[in-house]
Amino acid sequence: MDLKSGYPYWAVRNGLMHAFPALDGDARCDVAVIGGGISGALIADELSRHGHDVIVIEQRDIGWGSTAASTALLQYEIDTHMIDLAERYGEDAAALAYLACGEAVNALRERVRGLGGVDFARTDSVYCASKQRHVYALKHELVLRRRYGFDVRWLNAADLHERYGLHAPGAILSGLSARVDPYRLTYRLLMRLARQGVRVHDRSEIASIEPGARSVLLRTSQGHTIRAAQVVLALGYAGQRWLRQRVARNRSSYAFVTDPMAAAESRGLDRSLVWESARPYLYLRGTGDGRVMVGGEDDAVDIPARRDARLEKKTRRLVRAVTQRFPGLELAPAFAWAGTFAETDDGLPYFGPHAQYGPRVHFAMAYGGNGITYAQIGAELLRALIERKRHPLARLFSFQRTQ
Repeated sequence: MDLKSGYPYWAVRNGLMHAFPALDGDARCDVAVIGGGISGALIADELSRHGHDVIVIEQRDIGWGSTAASTALLQYEIDTHMIDLAERYGEDAAALAYLACGEAVNALRERVRGLGGVDFARTDSVYCASKQRHVYALKHELVLRRRYGFDVRWLNAADLHERYGLHAPGAILSGLSARVDPYRLTYRLLMRLARQGVRVHDRSEIASIEPGARSVLLRTSQGHTIRAAQVVLALGYAGQRWLRQRVARNRSSYAFVTDPMAAAESRGLDRSLVWESARPYLYLRGTGDGRVMVGGEDDAVDIPARRDARLEKKTRRLVRAVTQRFPGLELAPAFAWAGTFAETDDGLPYFGPHAQYGPRVHFAMAYGGNGITYAQIGAELLRALIERKRHPLARLFSFQRTQ
């Protein structure tokens, strides 16, 4: 599955950081993690740290799928408003999801300690009303978040203009966001695991999954087998091909990054994530080397050739959208790219087993705008399921919530 177009900044900046060996024989393990992107890396790291014998299998080079195209927004904020989740699943469930995402941002900060050079930094989040009529809903959203302990405040139009040069009728400001280089983080985690004895194999494609009563047999396209007590499919947006049930819609999103800019020129974007209430939404965030990353213009295109053809036009539209929101801010794209992403109907992820495969095959579908935050939650949730322990989000983030 072709998951990206153009020149994703992370891959250009970092190159191929390390070559892992392809699987060259049969193997056994406690848990086989299929997928060598950021979700697979976080899950493998969590399981290995708690004593599980893990094998990681990736069909491409590590990190070369949707991770390379990710813009890595680390947020507690979910694409679906807390007030909307409360209406659908109840206020307690909505608060639980949001609070877990907040805890995940902090957990990611701890997880990257000692890795070095992954461009992790805390940032502010400025969630602005795209139109005047959105202000009412955002103020209700702010009240509900405050009720559950989130440190949020309202910025009016004058505040936004003074702080950021941003043209918008109002925004929710919070400090619980972060940024990271997802490609480098994936490599750093898996390189550390390999040094610790975890078997990491790329260029090894799983061709079939055969669940049994006591284990799962995986067969590769190269003719090798892996016998695992448990399997986690952390295949990102390509994971849906293993399910008969349609649980998400694949879409395309577009992004560009500038050359390095002086902090005074970027209007606070070096330390902030700015995004809006329109759907699809425009967003901007800084990088550690002084660039500004811009994304949005999502569409329903899921055909790589059509996505490729739209990249130049979409990039121009992103530039115009930034100019409308930030009058006088001149951003020139240095690299532009597009990538496949998936969104669920309610904005929540799916983690755990599906009836199609039984209890030993788990899915990790960290879908949505804050997929890396979800992946951190999923790593802990899946470990709990594998260890037969309770997790407060096991039901809400399972396939059963939509049944």
